Amino acid sequence: MKRFLIGSLAFIGAMSVLFVVGLIALMVLASASRPTVPSSVVLELDLEDPLPEYVLGDSLSGAFGEDPATVRDVVDALEKAGDDPRVKSLVARVGNPGSPAAAQELRDAVKAFRAKGKKAVAYADTFGELGNSTIGYYVASAFDEVYIQPSGDLNITGLSFETPFARDAFAKLGVTPRFQKRAEYKNAVNTYTEQGYNAPHREAMERFTQSLFGQVVRGIAEDRKLTEDVVRGLIDRAPLFGQEAVDAKLVDGLRYRDEVMAEVKKDAGEGAELLYVHKYLGRAGRPHTSGDTIALVYGVGGVSRGKSQSSPLGGGQVMGGDSVAAALRKATEDSRVKAIVFRVDSPGGSYVASDTVRREVQRAKDAGKPIIVTMGTYAASGGYFVAMDADRIVAQPGTLTGSIGVYTGKFVTEAFWERLGVNFETISAGRNATMQDSDADFTPEQLARAEAAMDHIYADFTKRAAAGRKMPLEKLQGLARGRVWTGEDALAHGLVDSLGGYPKALELAKELAKLPADARVNVEVYPRKKATSEVLSELLGGTGENSEDDVTSVSALSPWAPLLEGVRGVYSLGARMGLFEQQRGALYTPMPQASWE
Repeated sequence: MKRFLIGSLAFIGAMSVLFVVGLIALMVLASASRPTVPSSVVLELDLEDPLPEYVLGDSLSGAFGEDPATVRDVVDALEKAGDDPRVKSLVARVGNPGSPAAAQELRDAVKAFRAKGKKAVAYADTFGELGNSTIGYYVASAFDEVYIQPSGDLNITGLSFETPFARDAFAKLGVTPRFQKRAEYKNAVNTYTEQGYNAPHREAMERFTQSLFGQVVRGIAEDRKLTEDVVRGLIDRAPLFGQEAVDAKLVDGLRYRDEVMAEVKKDAGEGAELLYVHKYLGRAGRPHTSGDTIALVYGVGGVSRGKSQSSPLGGGQVMGGDSVAAALRKATEDSRVKAIVFRVDSPGGSYVASDTVRREVQRAKDAGKPIIVTMGTYAASGGYFVAMDADRIVAQPGTLTGSIGVYTGKFVTEAFWERLGVNFETISAGRNATMQDSDADFTPEQLARAEAAMDHIYADFTKRAAAGRKMPLEKLQGLARGRVWTGEDALAHGLVDSLGGYPKALELAKELAKLPADARVNVEVYPRKKATSEVLSELLGGTGENSEDDVTSVSALSPWAPLLEGVRGVYSLGARMGLFEQQRGALYTPMPQASWE
């Protein structure tokens, strides 16, 4: 028996060694046979669906194929391709590129690519069909040429935002929304407490919509060499049939995909091959990989205490205060890092978690490490809180930003449960132990305490924002009150410093780090993305090292995982709606349901 065990162990050991050797050999072989960029290339880009801002390091999406291309991937690929003589042109299918800010980031990248003498062609089977495709066409207009197939339409009918109001529905259910907010423009709770737009809510949303609409009209007019009045008139006439769009000079022709592709390849020259943008980036590599190091830290999703999280398969994300703070701390302490670019794409969330991140931004600045925030789709409420102490803030013209305000509260469900015949009894110790329970209303003393908390948080927010923006408190308070702004309006009011995206932030990072404008830099993401093997190890029960490098978390892989993911999804939706932010106050601004795709 003893010999058998020794022999078995020896066999297992030998097989393990062979497995490792074989694995190394396969890795070497794979590296040697890695595909290269052909000598003549037409880049192909699919913008049929919105691009994610960031794929969290704990995502398993890469284990089942390639990670989805992100906004930064496209920006980097087009920057690299602009200087690559092998790349002749770009062809893109455009559908729903995402938010106005994401659209502007893509438009900027396409224009920079064209500025280097490269041709860019956009096509769609149709822009919208039965839906609104104003933002999709807005992106397409930045290309040299735009085509749709003969059966397609151009549904550039403008922009609209729809907000649901459910006060009466809650009343019918026996549910009483009991919320406090600072101040009158803080509209996150209006869905529950109002039955329509009140005056401040309407004022803010009308200004936000008109600002965005003006940006879209100007962009289309400039790119298609039309006047703004003509573009506004065409939008008011839309939807346009294919030939009407051609006659209006919004589209260059009616062609099917195969005809567009054939023409693009012909223009590129004999032997030109199509290559998707994300594959090109994987083969050619990113720009900015040598020289002094610039750290890139992401803060994406609703702000929450603890670690950043996402669905293991690449779903929605939560910006964990501990995770982002740790990444900023690492970048600050790394002597190689000359400056930090902090990408914020968040509607806000926890006041405490937002302050955890803000503190590390402040510490980076105090340590002499320049920190530049670049804002994505939104950096509002808690998303603005984490950004306001940066040396510089960069936003896209369409970024939803500001919303300097706070709310808290709960749903009182006592009458609802009574109608169902459910009775809750509570035994507690402490006068306010049940303050956040939903089966009883606030007492007068508890309500006074909640109001005091709102005053405290709002005063802290506005005071810190005024200091961070070097603005008199009275002026800042006039811009706060929970009001949202576009990035364009935020610049005019001094809430941000510049308009642009990743390239502008990198330019400012070099400037503040006292590096030459043309200096080569190495942009390094903090924290590094975890390898698939590491994520799998954690999913299967491995804990890894308990260090600040471990700044993400994943769900346990178990038979209960689908159920837990479902519960988490419901909770995430509720959290985004503000249902669970009842303890200290929520720095959160929702994005209304928009019609622009």
